[in-house]
Amino acid sequence: MDWEDLRHLAAVGRQGSLSGAARALGVDHATVGRRVAALEARTGLRLLERRGRGTALTEAGERVAALAFDMEDRVLAVERLAQAERQPAAVEVVVSAPPSLAMFMLAESLVDLRRALPSITVTLRGEASLVSLTRREADLTLRLQAPSEPTSVARKVGEMAYGLYAAVDYPHGPDGDWSLVSYDAEMSRLTQQEWLRAFAAGRPVSFRSNDMGVLQPAARAGLGVALLPCFMADGDPGLRRWSGVAPPNRGLWLAVHEDLRRSAAVRAVGDHLAAVIHRERGRLLGV
Repeated sequence: MDWEDLRHLAAVGRQGSLSGAARALGVDHATVGRRVAALEARTGLRLLERRGRGTALTEAGERVAALAFDMEDRVLAVERLAQAERQPAAVEVVVSAPPSLAMFMLAESLVDLRRALPSITVTLRGEASLVSLTRREADLTLRLQAPSEPTSVARKVGEMAYGLYAAVDYPHGPDGDWSLVSYDAEMSRLTQQEWLRAFAAGRPVSFRSNDMGVLQPAARAGLGVALLPCFMADGDPGLRRWSGVAPPNRGLWLAVHEDLRRSAAVRAVGDHLAAVIHRERGRLLGV
């Protein structure tokens, strides 16, 4: 039995669709369908069925996928072990961080790490969603909440402050006539968005985006009031922070899979990121 066929079926089980599995695996839709069809031919089981305009796993497909999940976890554990044990001449470390931090703080700091340790190449991914260290979606994550995966080892490395910002000539103060520049529904469950909805108390939303890098220029243009990290917005001459309003800070957590704690390269990158957050703590807290 071909492990790659099972891996593709497991991706369908995790993502819930052929297209989702294709995106997760970095292949096209037809490749996933062909792999699952090969597994059906090899096992004699019907693993997929069409439902409406999409496809879903059959009951047998769900059982096979559940077994494939366990196999996938074992394979990934071997890969993590190998990565931690070997000391190659050159190594890549994948870091996942909030897009704002990745763009405005972390990327420029990596020049110092590169000069000190040229054998390490860092792949920095700006991602708003949580990633799985168990499935090797990243080697290190910097997040606004502690990871829930039991195999993750995390440490709190700092805090990040938020403020309400609007264009310099926009009406200022919570009692004025103002509207919101806000994340879209995809990001509505973020802690800071829940605070913003409660604070705004029914104020209209004039603009939405799923990217903080878009919300900032929208607020600067006068579309409304945005909740932004202080380290991003305080240096923007086109914005002014509302005084007397203090949204709650968010903690910054650096996490690694427990199997990779012994990797010298991963440890070096993690220590560098923690040092950057410590060095920039005043900027992160908006003071």
